[in-house]
Amino acid sequence: MKMSESGMVSMSSLNKSQDSTVYNHCHRISISKTDTAKTKKTLIIASCLCLFFMIIEIIGGYLADSLAIMTDAAHLLTDFVSFLISLLSVYLASRPATKKYSFGWHRAEILGALVSVLFIWVVTGILVYLAILRVISEDYEIKATIMIITSAAGIFINLLIALVLHKHSHGHSHGLNHHHNDEENRLLVETRSYGSSKDLSVEEDLNQKKHKNINVKAAFIHVIGDILQSVGVLIAAYIIYFKPEYKIADPICTFIFSVFVFISTITILRDIINVLMEGVPRSLKFSQVKELLNNVPGVKAIHNLRMWCLTTNKIALSVHLAVDQYSDPLKIMREATNILTNRFGPMEVTIQVEEYEENMNECVQCQDPKD
Repeated sequence: MKMSESGMVSMSSLNKSQDSTVYNHCHRISISKTDTAKTKKTLIIASCLCLFFMIIEIIGGYLADSLAIMTDAAHLLTDFVSFLISLLSVYLASRPATKKYSFGWHRAEILGALVSVLFIWVVTGILVYLAILRVISEDYEIKATIMIITSAAGIFINLLIALVLHKHSHGHSHGLNHHHNDEENRLLVETRSYGSSKDLSVEEDLNQKKHKNINVKAAFIHVIGDILQSVGVLIAAYIIYFKPEYKIADPICTFIFSVFVFISTITILRDIINVLMEGVPRSLKFSQVKELLNNVPGVKAIHNLRMWCLTTNKIALSVHLAVDQYSDPLKIMREATNILTNRFGPMEVTIQVEEYEENMNECVQCQDPKD
């Protein structure tokens, strides 16, 4: 690696094709596209498989008159929505910010997720209501053969989706750092830290790849749950097939699987609320961040520390650092930024450096927020 006279960092060891990344004083000029393309491809394949079988289950559930299969289809809908949200996140992350939306379009995925969760709850609520009516009236007939065929096909499709996701997550679980050694990363971090508002460099690329990989692994685990649910439907179908008088197994499965759907979406809703309320990301603790910044040489006081979620995986932080009058503000700002990004990963960091005054300790606006 070498530093040019203009302050731009060049990395001769990096591939100059789609994986090349060039940096100037603090901004990333281009980003790696290969991993993003593979992530998109994986999610698109999984989405298509999920949508295809969801339609099959809806048709099969209607023909078999089985609410359990319909509820399984509703659970598949949560998977499909999750895949779409992940795709939307990848797409919006590549869109530049505008003068109207200075943080970009990232929160569109949050709004989409909120609408999707509410829709899924309505659908599940209707299925639970119909299941209650069946338990009360007992006036229904389950076509067990169709139910068996549909649930067996569900296991096969979910195994196929799991195979696609597992292949991607395993194929990308190694070599996240294969282009960059520690020295290159360190120099790039130092070079990009001369501005008060920090864009992300190599660390962001690596952490974005890790995050995409984590998303795919999470989807893989979720699909394993779908497989178990399909197995449950298949068992219920066999029970009804051999013992038609136990047809109540169908609405019982609906009640059980509705709980699974609720649990699957409640975690999404929790994240949505935290983002919309601009809550502190779970990965950050106020006291921990303040302690790290207080340990920066030259910092005498910290106030107006703000941490919030732009999306579930994009963090912003701003802070005022009151420093000794003889300190080097630029050096302190650079060191504070490096500490934050090295410890907590990529984030939007804005630091205001000001001279320390004794009356700051008494200022109401400079006090820490309440617990």
